[in-house]
Amino acid sequence: MITLYHTPLSINSRRVWVALIEKGLAFELKEVNLTGDQFKPEFLALNPFHHIPVLVDGDNTIIESFAMLDYLEAKYPHPALMPPSPEAVARVRMVQMVTLNEMLPASLPLTMKYLFGKDDPEAVAKAYEKTAVVLKFWTQQLGDDEFFGGQQLSLADVVSGTLAAWLPEMGLSLADYPTLDSWRQRLMERPAWQQTHVSQADLEAFKVKMKQRMVGT
Repeated sequence: MITLYHTPLSINSRRVWVALIEKGLAFELKEVNLTGDQFKPEFLALNPFHHIPVLVDGDNTIIESFAMLDYLEAKYPHPALMPPSPEAVARVRMVQMVTLNEMLPASLPLTMKYLFGKDDPEAVAKAYEKTAVVLKFWTQQLGDDEFFGGQQLSLADVVSGTLAAWLPEMGLSLADYPTLDSWRQRLMERPAWQQTHVSQADLEAFKVKMKQRMVGT
Protein backbone atom coordinates (compact mmCIF):
# COMPACT_ATOMS: atom_id res chain seq x y z
CA MET A 1 0.00 0.00 0.00
CA ILE A 2 1.21 3.47 -0.89
CA THR A 3 1.08 6.02 1.92
CA LEU A 4 1.27 9.78 1.41
CA TYR A 5 2.16 11.90 4.42
CA HIS A 6 0.80 15.33 3.62
CA THR A 7 -1.12 18.39 4.62
CA PRO A 8 -4.04 19.43 2.40
CA LEU A 9 -2.99 23.09 2.16
CA SER A 10 0.45 22.28 0.79
CA ILE A 11 0.92 22.73 -2.96
CA ASN A 12 3.86 20.31 -2.79
CA SER A 13 1.61 17.69 -1.21
CA ARG A 14 -1.28 18.34 -3.53
CA ARG A 15 0.70 17.73 -6.71
CA VAL A 16 1.56 14.20 -5.51
CA TRP A 17 -1.97 13.63 -4.26
CA VAL A 18 -3.37 14.64 -7.66
CA ALA A 19 -0.92 12.35 -9.48
CA LEU A 20 -1.92 9.38 -7.33
CA ILE A 21 -5.59 9.95 -8.15
CA GLU A 22 -4.94 10.56 -11.86
CA LYS A 23 -3.07 7.26 -12.02
CA GLY A 24 -5.90 5.45 -10.29
CA LEU A 25 -3.64 4.09 -7.56
CA ALA A 26 -4.79 2.82 -4.19
CA PHE A 27 -3.19 4.80 -1.40
CA GLU A 28 -3.58 5.93 2.18
CA LEU A 29 -3.43 9.54 3.30
CA LYS A 30 -1.82 10.45 6.60
CA GLU A 31 -2.20 14.09 7.50
CA VAL A 32 0.75 15.73 9.24
CA ASN A 33 -0.09 18.61 11.56
CA LEU A 34 2.62 21.14 10.89
CA THR A 35 2.35 22.65 14.34
CA GLY A 36 4.69 19.95 15.59
CA ASP A 37 4.03 16.52 14.10
CA GLN A 38 6.85 17.04 11.58
CA PHE A 39 9.39 17.12 14.42
CA LYS A 40 8.30 13.89 16.08
CA PRO A 41 10.86 11.04 15.97
CA GLU A 42 8.60 8.80 13.89
CA PHE A 43 8.28 11.43 11.18
CA LEU A 44 11.94 12.43 11.29
CA ALA A 45 12.73 8.77 10.66
CA LEU A 46 10.95 9.19 7.32
CA ASN A 47 12.30 12.64 6.50
CA PRO A 48 15.14 14.08 8.60
CA PHE A 49 14.47 17.49 7.00
CA HIS A 50 10.96 17.51 8.60
CA HIS A 51 9.22 18.50 5.36
CA ILE A 52 6.08 17.19 3.77
CA PRO A 53 5.14 15.39 1.66
CA VAL A 54 6.67 11.96 2.16
CA LEU A 55 5.70 8.99 -0.01
CA VAL A 56 6.12 5.46 1.29
CA ASP A 57 5.61 2.55 -1.11
CA GLY A 58 6.55 -0.74 0.46
CA ASP A 59 10.23 -0.53 1.33
CA ASN A 60 10.69 2.70 -0.60
CA THR A 61 10.55 6.05 1.18
CA ILE A 62 10.73 9.09 -1.08
CA ILE A 63 11.06 12.74 -0.10
CA GLU A 64 10.81 15.76 -2.43
CA SER A 65 7.62 15.96 -4.48
CA PHE A 66 9.32 16.02 -7.90
CA ALA A 67 11.14 12.80 -7.02
CA MET A 68 7.80 11.28 -6.03
CA LEU A 69 6.23 12.24 -9.35
CA ASP A 70 9.12 10.69 -11.27
CA TYR A 71 8.94 7.56 -9.12
CA LEU A 72 5.21 7.12 -9.68
CA GLU A 73 5.60 7.64 -13.42
CA ALA A 74 8.42 5.08 -13.63
CA LYS A 75 6.84 2.42 -11.42
CA TYR A 76 3.22 2.91 -12.47
CA PRO A 77 3.47 4.07 -16.11
CA HIS A 78 -0.22 3.66 -16.99
CA PRO A 79 -1.95 5.96 -17.49
CA ALA A 80 1.07 7.93 -18.60
CA LEU A 81 1.68 11.43 -17.27
CA MET A 82 4.72 11.92 -19.48
CA PRO A 83 4.31 12.24 -23.26
CA PRO A 84 6.54 10.08 -25.47
CA SER A 85 8.24 12.54 -27.83
CA PRO A 86 11.53 14.25 -26.85
CA GLU A 87 10.06 17.65 -27.68
CA ALA A 88 7.06 17.05 -25.42
CA VAL A 89 9.27 15.75 -22.61
CA ALA A 90 11.34 18.92 -22.82
CA ARG A 91 8.21 21.06 -22.69
CA VAL A 92 6.91 19.20 -19.64
CA ARG A 93 10.23 19.58 -17.82
CA MET A 94 10.54 23.26 -18.72
CA VAL A 95 7.08 24.05 -17.40
CA GLN A 96 7.72 22.07 -14.23
CA MET A 97 10.99 23.83 -13.47
CA VAL A 98 9.75 27.30 -14.40
CA THR A 99 6.83 26.76 -12.04
CA LEU A 100 9.18 25.74 -9.25
CA ASN A 101 12.03 28.17 -9.83
CA GLU A 102 10.21 31.21 -11.20
CA MET A 103 6.47 31.20 -10.46
CA LEU A 104 6.56 30.09 -6.84
CA PRO A 105 9.13 32.66 -5.65
CA ALA A 106 7.65 35.40 -7.87
CA SER A 107 4.19 34.89 -6.39
CA LEU A 108 5.33 34.71 -2.76
CA PRO A 109 4.38 38.34 -1.93
CA LEU A 110 0.89 37.64 -3.29
CA THR A 111 0.66 34.49 -1.18
CA MET A 112 1.74 36.38 1.93
CA LYS A 113 -0.86 39.05 1.26
CA TYR A 114 -3.65 36.55 0.62
CA LEU A 115 -2.93 34.20 3.51
CA PHE A 116 -1.51 36.50 6.15
CA GLY A 117 -2.56 40.02 5.16
CA LYS A 118 1.07 41.09 4.72
CA ASP A 119 0.77 43.84 2.14
CA ASP A 120 4.06 45.18 0.82
CA PRO A 121 2.97 47.35 -2.15
CA GLU A 122 6.40 47.45 -3.75
CA ALA A 123 6.91 43.70 -3.44
CA VAL A 124 3.38 43.04 -4.72
CA ALA A 125 3.94 45.26 -7.76
CA LYS A 126 7.14 43.39 -8.59
CA ALA A 127 5.30 40.10 -8.09
CA TYR A 128 2.74 41.05 -10.72
CA GLU A 129 5.55 41.91 -13.16
CA LYS A 130 7.43 38.68 -12.55
CA THR A 131 4.39 36.41 -12.62
CA ALA A 132 3.28 38.00 -15.91
CA VAL A 133 6.51 36.73 -17.48
CA VAL A 134 5.66 33.21 -16.33
CA LEU A 135 2.05 33.43 -17.51
CA LYS A 136 3.26 34.48 -20.95
CA PHE A 137 5.71 31.57 -20.98
CA TRP A 138 2.97 29.13 -19.96
CA THR A 139 0.75 30.51 -22.71
CA GLN A 140 3.51 30.05 -25.28
CA GLN A 141 4.20 26.49 -24.18
CA LEU A 142 0.52 25.52 -24.07
CA GLY A 143 -0.21 26.87 -27.54
CA ASP A 144 -3.47 25.46 -28.85
CA ASP A 145 -3.17 22.18 -26.93
CA GLU A 146 -5.48 21.11 -24.15
CA PHE A 147 -2.60 20.33 -21.80
CA PHE A 148 1.13 20.86 -21.61
CA GLY A 149 1.49 17.23 -22.63
CA GLY A 150 -0.52 17.87 -25.80
CA GLN A 151 -3.90 16.17 -25.68
CA GLN A 152 -2.96 14.22 -22.57
CA LEU A 153 -2.56 15.39 -19.00
CA SER A 154 1.09 15.55 -17.98
CA LEU A 155 3.27 16.10 -14.94
CA ALA A 156 3.64 19.71 -16.10
CA ASP A 157 -0.11 20.19 -15.74
CA VAL A 158 -0.04 18.55 -12.31
CA VAL A 159 2.78 20.81 -11.08
CA SER A 160 1.66 24.10 -12.62
CA GLY A 161 -2.04 23.36 -12.25
CA THR A 162 -1.94 22.86 -8.49
CA LEU A 163 -0.49 26.36 -8.26
CA ALA A 164 -2.75 27.83 -10.93
CA ALA A 165 -5.74 26.65 -8.91
CA TRP A 166 -5.02 29.48 -6.45
CA LEU A 167 -4.22 32.26 -8.91
CA PRO A 168 -7.58 34.09 -8.82
CA GLU A 169 -7.59 34.05 -5.00
CA MET A 170 -4.07 35.51 -5.06
CA GLY A 171 -5.23 38.36 -7.26
CA LEU A 172 -3.82 37.02 -10.52
CA SER A 173 -6.56 37.20 -13.11
CA LEU A 174 -6.23 35.08 -16.23
CA ALA A 175 -8.57 37.34 -18.22
CA ASP A 176 -5.67 38.41 -20.44
CA TYR A 177 -4.66 34.77 -20.97
CA PRO A 178 -7.81 33.08 -22.32
CA THR A 179 -6.09 29.82 -23.30
CA LEU A 180 -4.61 29.52 -19.80
CA ASP A 181 -7.98 30.33 -18.27
CA SER A 182 -9.62 27.55 -20.29
CA TRP A 183 -6.79 25.17 -19.35
CA ARG A 184 -7.25 25.98 -15.68
CA GLN A 185 -10.99 25.38 -15.92
CA ARG A 186 -10.39 21.99 -17.55
CA LEU A 187 -8.17 21.00 -14.66
CA MET A 188 -10.61 22.26 -12.02
CA GLU A 189 -13.31 20.05 -13.53
CA ARG A 190 -11.24 16.89 -13.20
CA PRO A 191 -12.09 14.60 -10.24
CA ALA A 192 -8.49 14.69 -8.98
CA TRP A 193 -8.62 18.45 -8.54
CA GLN A 194 -12.09 18.39 -7.02
CA GLN A 195 -11.16 15.65 -4.55
CA THR A 196 -8.06 17.52 -3.38
CA HIS A 197 -9.74 20.92 -3.19
CA VAL A 198 -9.42 22.67 0.17
CA SER A 199 -12.71 24.05 1.40
CA GLN A 200 -13.02 27.76 2.07
CA ALA A 201 -13.85 26.99 5.70
CA ASP A 202 -10.63 25.00 6.17
CA LEU A 203 -8.65 27.72 4.41
CA GLU A 204 -10.08 30.46 6.62
CA ALA A 205 -9.40 28.40 9.73
CA PHE A 206 -5.80 27.97 8.60
CA LYS A 207 -5.41 31.70 7.98
CA VAL A 208 -6.72 32.50 11.47
CA LYS A 209 -4.41 29.94 13.06
CA MET A 210 -1.35 31.22 11.22
CA LYS A 211 -2.14 34.86 12.06
CA GLN A 212 -2.45 33.89 15.73
CA ARG A 213 0.91 32.15 15.60
CA MET A 214 2.53 35.13 13.92
CA VAL A 215 1.15 37.49 16.57
CA GLY A 216 2.40 35.11 19.24
CA THR A 217 5.94 35.25 17.88
